[in-house]
Amino acid sequence: MTIIVLTNCPAGLRGFLTRWLLEISAGVFLGSPSARVRDALWEEVQQYAAVGRALLAYTTNNEQGFTFRTYDHIWRPVDHEGVTLIQRPKALTSTAMSSPTSGWSKASKRRRFGSR
Repeated sequence: MTIIVLTNCPAGLRGFLTRWLLEISAGVFLGSPSARVRDALWEEVQQYAAVGRALLAYTTNNEQGFTFRTYDHIWRPVDHEGVTLIQRPKALTSTAMSSPTSGWSKASKRRRFGSR
């Protein structure tokens, strides 16, 4: 089983993939091509994706039962002792979130100490 997910890719690429795979939702393609055809499709996706992103997932004989490849994603697959995991980039923290003010708010003080 092979799944290809496209995001922000040209319509021509989507049309190209429908020759071998079934588009079950917008940008989501599903099918069972041979490994040779799957690799050829992935090469075409990488070549014509332009500014878009792509994800390829397919079944294989490993501990997880599947493997995947990404193109132009900020999340990266990383092998960790034979298991493929996704490494996400660290989130950017805003200055307001990183340095909270100390103490209680004025409203909280009023509620807590009963002064109204």
